[in-house]
Amino acid sequence: MVTLLAAGWLLSGHLVSQTPPLAVAAGRTAAAFLTLTLIAALTPRTRAAARAGAARPRAVALLAFLGFFVYYSGTLLGVDRIGVSGVGLIVCLLPCLTFVIGVAAFREQSTVRKAGGTLIAVSAAVGYALADGGAAGGGPGAGGTGTLAAGLLLALAGTFTYALYGYVYRQRMADIPPLAALPAITGAGAAMLAPAALFLTPLDGVGPGDWAGIALLGAVLTAPVFLISHALILLRGPLFTSAVALVVPLLIRLGEWALGWDTAPGPLVLALLGLCLAGVWLTARARSAPPAEGGGGPAGPARPLPAHPADPAHSAEHADPAPRTRGTP
Repeated sequence: MVTLLAAGWLLSGHLVSQTPPLAVAAGRTAAAFLTLTLIAALTPRTRAAARAGAARPRAVALLAFLGFFVYYSGTLLGVDRIGVSGVGLIVCLLPCLTFVIGVAAFREQSTVRKAGGTLIAVSAAVGYALADGGAAGGGPGAGGTGTLAAGLLLALAGTFTYALYGYVYRQRMADIPPLAALPAITGAGAAMLAPAALFLTPLDGVGPGDWAGIALLGAVLTAPVFLISHALILLRGPLFTSAVALVVPLLIRLGEWALGWDTAPGPLVLALLGLCLAGVWLTARARSAPPAEGGGGPAGPARPLPAHPADPAHSAEHADPAPRTRGTP
């Protein structure tokens, strides 16, 4: 997941530098939707579950709004105003926001290791972003305090809604395999993003090569990331998934260095990245405590996680009442 995420960020950063951000957001989501729909249609055991997922229009619309429309719009429009380093600084807060939302709104039970690992990882990631990228404000649309504040608010709104998205997805779609739920969600997300891209951004300057890059980003990088990350949300929870994603800045930084786009990271940056990895390790190794009795957030009790024949690993995960061994993924 982190390898695909890092490659996706490198490619999307290149595309946004010459293509309207909303065009990239809408195009990659549409390409991911077509790819996931094709795979689901070719998988006999998934087709019935996919129809069940599409039959939940309110849940699909809510998830598409939180995880695609607001997240992609906020972060990519933020890049246009405050630069990649500024948005990266805000996105580093994702595990912390996920932790707070889980405890406050969804009655997730915390542990000292989980809280400490999250705090260490987020603090080190923020320190890395400040030390290596500087303060926010370097975007192409930078033009004063108002633009800076707007960029920060857009990026923060996108990051917050994505932290909420993980819990809502687990609550509303936990009984459906990710491959069956994602076609409807990504399709709704693309339908929300398309009008914004068509009416709010100039598309006449987007060439065939740009569209090909956007299609590659959505079909080859984004679609597999969706499948893996949503499976991780169901197996280990939103906090585990967002904490592991903090490894992505390290891979991006090393990738930029290897491609000659940036200089080698200094000792302070490497030390902070190592500290971030240590925090991620603590969070990832922490046992996931189940939600409190009757929990599940404002929408009521969370759905149980019944086994389904399309995913034997998922069935084994929830059919065995015995505690799991610490090292088991």
